[in-house]
Amino acid sequence: MAIGMNAGAMARSPSLSLRFWLGRCLGLLGMLLAASAVIFAVLDVLPGNVAQVMLGPDADPAAVRALEVQLGLDAPAWQRYLQWLGGLLHGDLGTSQAYGVPVAGLLAERLTLTLPLTVLAMVLATVMALVAGVFAALHHRRWGDVGVMTLTQLGMATPGFWLGMLLIVVFAVWLGWLPSGGFEGWSAAAGGADGGSVAGAGEPAGGAAYAGAGHAGTGGGWLAGLWHGLQFLLLPALALACVQGAILARFVRASLLEVQGEAFTRTALAKGLNHRQVLWRHVARNAAVPVLTVAGMQFAELLSGAVVIENVFSLPGLGRLMAQSIANRDLLVVRNGVLLLVAMVVVINFIVDALAVLIDPRLKGR
Repeated sequence: MAIGMNAGAMARSPSLSLRFWLGRCLGLLGMLLAASAVIFAVLDVLPGNVAQVMLGPDADPAAVRALEVQLGLDAPAWQRYLQWLGGLLHGDLGTSQAYGVPVAGLLAERLTLTLPLTVLAMVLATVMALVAGVFAALHHRRWGDVGVMTLTQLGMATPGFWLGMLLIVVFAVWLGWLPSGGFEGWSAAAGGADGGSVAGAGEPAGGAAYAGAGHAGTGGGWLAGLWHGLQFLLLPALALACVQGAILARFVRASLLEVQGEAFTRTALAKGLNHRQVLWRHVARNAAVPVLTVAGMQFAELLSGAVVIENVFSLPGLGRLMAQSIANRDLLVVRNGVLLLVAMVVVINFIVDALAVLIDPRLKGR
């Protein structure tokens, strides 16, 4: 009801829409360029010599110097930055110094695990938050509300890595329903035998055995392969989702209660609509924008949390690759991997902004 005021006039203004989206696109490119400069500068000033790490502490200084020249580390920082940007524009991210394979292929391989894991965690967190938040708002100041707030407080206070280990003990060790770790790929064939494993260079290919039905797999098409891969991601996604779902549930509840106190909500109640009708017809849409904004920010939290969770569950994803590359001083992988994570967060926030404008067109004028 409230959103509809003046929304039609703004939606009919093509010049305003063009300026709005052009400004957002230019802002997105500017943020990525600034992020690339910051990432390069931070990694460039880190102590340690990449060539020395690759050859070992007892390597001959002449050999270390020769490797520095071979890797281009003797060039000025500004020149190396421009070379990196040029490679990004042409799709050439260089070759990993630790793995000896193209960085682009290495990141793409690991992203096929980390991205589904993050999306699955976001879906689980959103579902849990909507159910809990709406339930708490409908039972405001009653036992249902108190129970939800208590559970969300516990969820926020529980470390993700500890919850992950608890889930492994319960669902993998005791019940044997799901694997305890590793990833066999997106193929239902035994162990991802068709080459679908994303174990990557230097990573174990399979996960721990478990007693779940259909673990070995005998084919069955893409749906069977999808389920085969999801079984390895359910527990880590749940460990990631619980904390963020608890936070988002509180935002859902607070946003709904805030909108319920507005004048148009009281008018709808005065006209004879019950609380549930007012909630779904008038409150939900007006409360959606702040909840959507928080959900977009939580995507970044889930990506950063994946670094820890992937190590807990021995998942060969992007987060684990970043941790190993930092230890190996593989700066090309770290630099491009961090920029990829930043780009994903920026794009997700751009999508969130677009959805917020679709929900409330008045945001175009702000």
